Amino acid sequence: QVQLVESGGGLVQAGGSLRLSCAASGRPVSMIAVGWFRQAPGKEREFVAAIGWGGSTTYHADSVKGRFTISRDNDKNTVDLQMNSLKSEDTAVYICAAALHPTNYFNVVEGGKGGEFEYDYWGQGTQVTVSS
Repeated sequence: QVQLVESGGGLVQAGGSLRLSCAASGRPVSMIAVGWFRQAPGKEREFVAAIGWGGSTTYHADSVKGRFTISRDNDKNTVDLQMNSLKSEDTAVYICAAALHPTNYFNVVEGGKGGEFEYDYWGQGTQVTVSS
């Protein structure tokens, strides 16, 4: 059993920064793949970024590449998402998820089609609102 709790969301002006944190319990984050997703009102859930176990593999969606960075803190057992140069279109609920035994590891970490269905545990989400 893995529990995930997100924090760090809030209201920020366009061009600003936020740092989201996904705190995990029940399993070391170094041993699981963790992804960040987001869902805006009226839109489907969207893959944002993921980090594989071991920490060597990270992947960011094209829409956030160069602005967002996913990282892991093994001491705190968290996976963080640093978000810079925020835009109004980044407004959404941000949700982290954990995959323990994916059948297609790279599809999961790279946000491939169907990859989100291999995530076993999901957090409740944290709201990010970017004002223009």
